[in-house]
Amino acid sequence: MAVASSFVTGGSFNCDYLSSTSCSSSSSPSVDHQVRFFGSRRRIKPLVYWTRSHSLSPKCELSSNSVVKNGKKESRTSSLSALELLKTSAADRYTKESSSIMVIGLNIHTAPVEVREKVSIPEAQWPQAIRELCSLNHIEEAAVLSTCNRIEIYVLALAQNRGIKEVTEWMSKFSGVPVTELCQHRFLLYNQDATQHLFEVAAGLDSLVLGEGQILAQVKQVVKNGQGVPGFGRKISELFKRAITTGKRVRTETNISSGSVSVSSAAVELALLKLPEYSSSTARVLIVGAGKMGKLVIRHLVAKGCKKMVVVNRTEDRVAAIREELMDADIVYKPFSELLACAAQADVIFTCTASKAPLFIKESVQALPSVNFEDGGRRLFIDISVPRNVEPSVAELEGAGVYNVDDLKEVVEANKEDRLQKKMEAETIIAEEVKQFEALKDSLETVPTIKKLRAYAERIRSAEVDKCLSKMGDDIPQNKKKAIYDLSLGIVNKLLHGPMQHLKCDGAENRTLSEILENMHALNRIFGLDTEMSVLEEKVRAKIEQNQKQSS
Repeated sequence: MAVASSFVTGGSFNCDYLSSTSCSSSSSPSVDHQVRFFGSRRRIKPLVYWTRSHSLSPKCELSSNSVVKNGKKESRTSSLSALELLKTSAADRYTKESSSIMVIGLNIHTAPVEVREKVSIPEAQWPQAIRELCSLNHIEEAAVLSTCNRIEIYVLALAQNRGIKEVTEWMSKFSGVPVTELCQHRFLLYNQDATQHLFEVAAGLDSLVLGEGQILAQVKQVVKNGQGVPGFGRKISELFKRAITTGKRVRTETNISSGSVSVSSAAVELALLKLPEYSSSTARVLIVGAGKMGKLVIRHLVAKGCKKMVVVNRTEDRVAAIREELMDADIVYKPFSELLACAAQADVIFTCTASKAPLFIKESVQALPSVNFEDGGRRLFIDISVPRNVEPSVAELEGAGVYNVDDLKEVVEANKEDRLQKKMEAETIIAEEVKQFEALKDSLETVPTIKKLRAYAERIRSAEVDKCLSKMGDDIPQNKKKAIYDLSLGIVNKLLHGPMQHLKCDGAENRTLSEILENMHALNRIFGLDTEMSVLEEKVRAKIEQNQKQSS
């Protein structure tokens, strides 16, 4: 295994080198010829680097009790602790100073639906996923965005490479997909690149359908589901809230969504393309599922002139609400127990449910009567669910045509060209928003020092006031006590004002981040605010101890 993260910065790439749990013990040169950029392989100049032996176990265990000094191997008298290993590990040498925002994911650009459906996480399970991710040793905060086109996990990691390994292994355990297969399809982005990616997602620039609006609602759901969940912390929460603001701003200032299609409308367009021209107005339509996607499919069908359809859903209330909204359409509700009976009388079937198991399998579809179309017409299954609701083997039947979300590209390309200019305008807005968020994130790095400095000053102020009052006796009027208290507080606030201003990164002053961090380190030294270990190291040790207690 070769640790090559220092050779490629920015962009989207696959770090397959992390799929191994151990490195080669020999120091031999390795050559890497390709880096993966969202599904395409760009040839780059071969990179030569040396492989070293390091364990990437999430439990931070040391496999050897010897070290090399001056070219000679010497026995170590005592094994390194997990914390000491973290300090000395070469795998973490890039992220010692601060935690990293990262995204590990698979989307429509990097993975086929066959893989995405296995890794997808139902919305109801997002809070539990956040809790499990944040129980990992090197993950402090987390969020999950899982849609039909993507499964992306955003984390605040205390150590970059270890965080990647832990999250990838968690995804493998959750989905049953081997780590090696995940590494073939995943993409990894760090810090500003991760921020920019999420902002592009929220703006609809990374969608199959450029500018589609449904993804912004899905990003909002991440925040809604994360409220009150331990692990959906300040940085990740601020990241998603700023992404929502960016998505709204892009749509307002560029009108990129005007005239665009959504996944649901693209599904309707695809059905119209695949139906014989003479039958498009008479085709019998069945929609399975009346959730958000199903409701949008019904709306687009009605807009295209389809006024009669059957909707199969677990309960009737959602169908009744849609019927009230679309008064001019004849929408018939049927329960799930009548699914196959309804399918037997349908020419076009849209499936959009959250079912983990297929609703239509090859045997049941084969038993359905033929459709009414002449010239060997086929029953169309337009499956926009992830996981898929229609078993892939159904496509083998002569009388069935099966299409999933990956097949919508045919429709999307026809609607793409007129929005490319708006995309360029959107990218300018996103660049501005990314810069503002990075400034906010950078300012949070000094928060621990600000808190420590205030606490330090408050301890001194409180102790000195108590000394003063004790010397003055017990018969001091309350108004004089208050005057002394206010005086001490005013002195402390005025003394702290200057140092606090030099720790802020709000753009009011032309200070660089490096200057602010230098000020932070200086204050830590002057006032003795540093503990024996850094904040990151404290967090890692606390997590390891907590996990050890839980496992014992």
